[in-house]
Amino acid sequence: MLRNFSSGWPTSPQAALYALCVSFFMICLDATVVNVAVPDIRASLGASLNDAVWINSTYALCYAAPLILAGRLGDRFGPKRVFLTGLAGFITASLASALADSASVLIAARAVQGLAAALIAPQTMSLIVHLFPHERRGRALGVWGAVGGAAMAAGPVIGGLLVAWIGWRGIFLVNLPVGVAGWIAAARLLPDWRPGKRHRLDLWGIALSSLGLTALVFGVQSGEAYDWGNVAGPVTIPSILSFGILFLAVFVWWQHRNTFEPLLPLRLFRNRNFSAAATAGGAMGAAMGGLFLPLMIYLQSTLGYSPLATGAATVPMFALSSLCARLAGKRSDTASPRMLAALGFALLIVGIGSLVSLLHPSVSPWALMPSLLVSGIGIGLVSAPLANIATRSLENSLIGAASGVFNTTRQLGGALGSAATGVLLQARIGDTPTTATQAALAFPVAALLLGLACCVAVRPTPVTEPTS
Repeated sequence: MLRNFSSGWPTSPQAALYALCVSFFMICLDATVVNVAVPDIRASLGASLNDAVWINSTYALCYAAPLILAGRLGDRFGPKRVFLTGLAGFITASLASALADSASVLIAARAVQGLAAALIAPQTMSLIVHLFPHERRGRALGVWGAVGGAAMAAGPVIGGLLVAWIGWRGIFLVNLPVGVAGWIAAARLLPDWRPGKRHRLDLWGIALSSLGLTALVFGVQSGEAYDWGNVAGPVTIPSILSFGILFLAVFVWWQHRNTFEPLLPLRLFRNRNFSAAATAGGAMGAAMGGLFLPLMIYLQSTLGYSPLATGAATVPMFALSSLCARLAGKRSDTASPRMLAALGFALLIVGIGSLVSLLHPSVSPWALMPSLLVSGIGIGLVSAPLANIATRSLENSLIGAASGVFNTTRQLGGALGSAATGVLLQARIGDTPTTATQAALAFPVAALLLGLACCVAVRPTPVTEPTS
């Protein structure tokens, strides 16, 4: 049972939602905004190509690995407290990134940024579930999903503009005013829910899950950089992946044995709809990670686009995605979220499938636009209904853990999708760029078929307010 210790409810839950979305936009933006700045960062700091890879990868790695723990911390200390702590850490790490005088300092600051973002992300979803009754929750999750889509669209464009106007340090400095404004708004507007009983932290669960997820994400994300072989001394990518899988297996065993207060309550997965939504979220993450890597490479290497032009080419898709996310969230309050998510997956399959058939070295970007726009509609229809399905019938004490797991599956899926398409591109390196890209895009289509199957598996039960 959660108790509200705030001085009162916010003027409007809608105002609290917008306060959450400011910070959510910022952490999503930082996942993509650095890409276009990499050449300038390398020139300024004398960074190697491997350093440049780690400047990006460290954020994603440190974001993904602690999400389950971060969700559970919200259950123990209250989501508002954890959210504000994460946001303060993110602002501080952004300043450190902007002032970095070497690649190693920037990589370390990006790691702290990722850890802070992991504290923020599950709390946004958890607070939305607590703020809004079930009949209005889908609309709020639609706004949340739209913000994520807008951040994906804005990342390359904002990054390109800031690099051109201020230099690469501007992509981190911009977080300072936005982050401070978001912190003040959240401190004033968010209710301070705290647990009605003290929760113990599952220290063994924390250690096992952190080690397992870190090893798994690192292996999947960095495998291509090390040619799926030796990393250092006797340590190889296969051994790191095996280590990660082993520790996660022991983690699951320990969660089963720890009947008092496990880090990850396995009874979450007895809820068929949560399991299906989490798996579909992972499939969606894999599809998105698998789509944009080969597409960005193709637009730049084969069609000769600049990085800024490449980012701009995807803006209409993500703008439409954001609009559709808001509409889908609103509709999921009154219509079946299962059908909306299934329609989104189907449209994504059609959009990416048609994109594959259109690729050739002299293709006009305008010829690709209909496929990209159909894909954008699909992206928008999936995110909010899936989040609604995942949380709508869970008891309040499980919301934080559920948010952590749901976000973890999406991040792991994204890392897997990016790695898988990288492997497929390398495997077809002797082919033409067009055929290699077409082969790589087969992976996101397969992931989307899995997501569609998960939507079919969702049980269409009447909506009831979660119990405490």
